[in-house]
Amino acid sequence: MRRREYDESDVRVRPGRGSRPRTKTRPEHRDAVSAMVVSVDRGRWGCVLGDDPDRRVVAMRARELGRTPIVVGDQVDVVGDLSGRPDTLARIVRVADRRTVLRRTADDTDPFERIVVSNAEQLFIVVALADPPPRTGFVERAMVAAYAGGLQPILCLTKHDLAADSEFAAEFAGLDLTIVYGGRDDPLEPVRDLLRNSLTCLLGHSGVGKSTLVNRLVPEAERAVGTVSGVGKGRHTSTQSVALPLEGGGWIIDTPGIRSFGLAHISPDDVIAAFPDLSEAIEDCPRGCTHLGPPADPECALDELPGKQRRVAAIRLLLTALNSNDPWAVGNG
Repeated sequence: MRRREYDESDVRVRPGRGSRPRTKTRPEHRDAVSAMVVSVDRGRWGCVLGDDPDRRVVAMRARELGRTPIVVGDQVDVVGDLSGRPDTLARIVRVADRRTVLRRTADDTDPFERIVVSNAEQLFIVVALADPPPRTGFVERAMVAAYAGGLQPILCLTKHDLAADSEFAAEFAGLDLTIVYGGRDDPLEPVRDLLRNSLTCLLGHSGVGKSTLVNRLVPEAERAVGTVSGVGKGRHTSTQSVALPLEGGGWIIDTPGIRSFGLAHISPDDVIAAFPDLSEAIEDCPRGCTHLGPPADPECALDELPGKQRRVAAIRLLLTALNSNDPWAVGNG
């Protein structure tokens, strides 16, 4: 064919990608099975199907979830290979709304919230009476986070054999706080009674005896147990949060030891909102009220509640910890 005889029909166009837009329709996953997240490890989530500890699968996050955070305690829907056999992988396709959330920040100026656990009903604040020495500031801050997140705080004291408890426990006498002893020589039945049929998170410093308590409650867990350094700070032995089933019903979540507990994400109103008998009263407070009372807030409506002054005093003690701007209360008292 001579050049002058070419026309459009002779041009060969290499086919490329089609221009059809990608569909936004996503599968409904009607066959998804409900599960609870019990462990997190490098982009893989361990889940138990239907709250049955013997039905465990390893799952990845489905592409449509993007970067949706998934933490221990989350209720999720999973699809795919649910056999639980080695080297099999399921997919998490939905995360249910959380009933409760325990959050913290690295310090009181950090805007990034870290979700510790979700859907727990109780927070066991584990504190050693000695080695390392107990810190009231940490307990108060943990209580603030618990109330703001919808959890019931419980103070668990360990190493009772090394120090008398009367002085430290007396610091919380007016807070209506349940106190239980969970050291290696203390009877376990009072602890078991509080944990039964509940999802409970254990929170505390490294070296306070969390893993020792977990091993007593769940012997097959075999959590690593560490020692306390010469400067009075524990060494990290648990590096990942994990939920463990309890005999007789219930779960406990063992968390890594923490160094600081920031509360940048919590306001005084968030704390008071956890108490229905006080939350309505603060609607009459002046704008910007910190609810700490005189002299900082002479017109705080909490001062006008008859018969509530003991509870108000307890809440103000917690609000003082919230306003202390000292996230290192974990190590400084």
